[in-house]
Amino acid sequence: MQNWLLPEYIQDMLPDEAWHVDLIRAQVIDLLRKNGYQLVAPPLLEYAESLLIDDSRDMDLRTFKLVDQLSGRTLALRADITPQVARIDAHLLNRQGIARLCYAGSVLHTMPAGLNRTRELLQIGAELYGHSGLESDLEIQQLMLQALALIGVQDVHLDLGHVAVFRALVKHAQLDSDLEGGLFAALQSKDVTTLQGLVAGLDAESRSAFMTLPTLYGRCNEVLERARKLLPELPEITSALADLQTVANKLQVSSIGIDLADLRGYHYHSGMVFAAYHAGSHDAIALGGRYDDLGKSFGRARAATGFSMDLRQLYRLLPAQTAHLAIRAPYSDDVGLSAEIANLRAMGEVVVVNLPGSEEYSGELQYDRDLVLRDGVWQVVAI
Repeated sequence: MQNWLLPEYIQDMLPDEAWHVDLIRAQVIDLLRKNGYQLVAPPLLEYAESLLIDDSRDMDLRTFKLVDQLSGRTLALRADITPQVARIDAHLLNRQGIARLCYAGSVLHTMPAGLNRTRELLQIGAELYGHSGLESDLEIQQLMLQALALIGVQDVHLDLGHVAVFRALVKHAQLDSDLEGGLFAALQSKDVTTLQGLVAGLDAESRSAFMTLPTLYGRCNEVLERARKLLPELPEITSALADLQTVANKLQVSSIGIDLADLRGYHYHSGMVFAAYHAGSHDAIALGGRYDDLGKSFGRARAATGFSMDLRQLYRLLPAQTAHLAIRAPYSDDVGLSAEIANLRAMGEVVVVNLPGSEEYSGELQYDRDLVLRDGVWQVVAI
């Protein structure tokens, strides 16, 4: 096998993509900075127990693991940066009030999330710690929508959900962990046939509620109205539906829906969850939710909510960018030429020097202007 081939679903980023992805990253990070979010940069590699969330089989299957040659312990390559940021908040910053943190970095998955997805994502996101109210849920969701609009992603549809609905039904029906896991998997895949078999032995009320969940998807007000009528009047469900209604009413987004069977991240999310979609992609382009219990893994639970996006996925949704071509300059020891090149670069222009012996391939320099000497003055001339 050729040694230049890459593993499946692992790709290089060539110049155009790499530059534009980095520009998107800079734009989003600057937006987060202006909203008071502080940048952190956790390591790519940690001890496995720090990265694998308790009872999260999904996270465990997504994570690459290896043995540390120094300690003999199992290491893991991060599949999600959120747990790392929770660790930083819990033990390194150790703040008692609200902490706003953001990040951008690579994550690795053992399997791709979709046929056209890479296993090496460039994850960017924001996390808000120390506040349990709807105000922080709204701040995070609005910030995610602002970030998508800033980089040019239009026609965004937002789905809201709430894991408390499923948790309340599980608790009310007194289900064991095996049946809970089976129901979770069936709901995530919208597998109604399997779901029907799993709930066959439950009481009529619980059976009807679990079978109703996959149908509670669609336009916000319609779904919430049906949910109030069809789901048991449990306090946790009543509160969750009210919170969803409040947030939906306050969000400035043209298309918003409810999906009460969306349990993505169920093992560490504890409240409202959300996902943004775009007409050009059937996969979610941004995800987030509340995860108040995640800090328990690090000995300090904190109210928390956040969102994350994959920059490489977002890049593919954007219109083709017009390349900004360079200015070609000759190679010379002329002091005036060096000064003019420095001046042009200070103004933001790209100036490439045509090194001796490379004239035959100068077309590869991607330029549309030349820097030439005319009447003793170095001038930029269009080709």
